[in-house]
Amino acid sequence: MADHPRPSVIAVVDDDPGILESIGSLLNSAGYEVRLFSTATALLESGGLADIDLLISDVAMPLMDGFDLARAVQAARPALPVIFVTGRPDLLRRSRLDRLGQYRVFKKPFHGQELLTAITVMVKSPRPRAPPS
Repeated sequence: MADHPRPSVIAVVDDDPGILESIGSLLNSAGYEVRLFSTATALLESGGLADIDLLISDVAMPLMDGFDLARAVQAARPALPVIFVTGRPDLLRRSRLDRLGQYRVFKKPFHGQELLTAITVMVKSPRPRAPPS
């Protein structure tokens, strides 16, 4: 029996349940393993950061925004690529994006195929996996 590579694990964080489900369905249909979180804190407390291959995060969320989430995640996973999605492009100041490593930004509404193409490129880029905890 041939070994099949494991699907890439994508964490999606968005406080809008409709967007969260929509992105989750799109990624599931493309063969990704998806983990959905309605808050940044839920992802950070999940204990699953070591398994994630890419983070997709809304920018404008209560309590902890997408930029602060990305910084917190990248403290544990410095090479983890991030895709930000936002309906508020006014929040995209260059100073907030500095030192975030590999990232892309998609303004809502975006085309699903463009998001999938970006994910494919980003998860294929070689980077170290997190050390076991």
